[in-house]
Amino acid sequence: MGTLPMIEFSFAHWLVIISVCISVFGGVVYVRDTIRGSTKPNRVSWSMWALAPLIGAGAALNAHADAWATSRILLAGLIPLIVFIASFVNRRSYWKLTFFDFLCGVCSLMAIISWFSAHSPTIAVLLSALGDGFASLPTIHKAWLHPETETGTTFLAGLIATVLVLPSIPIWNIQNSAFQIYLMVVNVVLLFAIYRRRIFSHS
Repeated sequence: MGTLPMIEFSFAHWLVIISVCISVFGGVVYVRDTIRGSTKPNRVSWSMWALAPLIGAGAALNAHADAWATSRILLAGLIPLIVFIASFVNRRSYWKLTFFDFLCGVCSLMAIISWFSAHSPTIAVLLSALGDGFASLPTIHKAWLHPETETGTTFLAGLIATVLVLPSIPIWNIQNSAFQIYLMVVNVVLLFAIYRRRIFSHS
């Protein structure tokens, strides 16, 4: 009987695994608060945050891409999808959408469509970040005006998870680092929008 091959994990792999665990924790906390009704997700943001990674994961699987990288993309889409679904569980979790929200959603969708038609990897990454940025605007706007409707722990987990991935980047170029830098910035902005009143009230 043959022995199963040993799977060796490098330092970079362990960083990614820890990062994924932290991201899952943040997602679970957000889903919990959404079901409780204390958090009210903006459905435009969370649906768009789910759409691009899930399409990307499907395309990667169809092209027989590396399973390790594809699993990370798939997870990045599944967590927002679960949050989006959870927002329908409790009526108290409903957040009324505005014209601004739908406009951002349309812009995000257009950027995602352009992303898949881009032939340059650099342009594709930048369009991906742009699409995600448009998707983030409704939640940033909501968090700024109504921070009590958001779960800051989730975005703190997202920031920590992103920082942990940085040392695993093999080559620092636009393709490898632009989206990670964008994720750090958007999580910092969201955290500031959520906690700024508490910060300045104690200053």
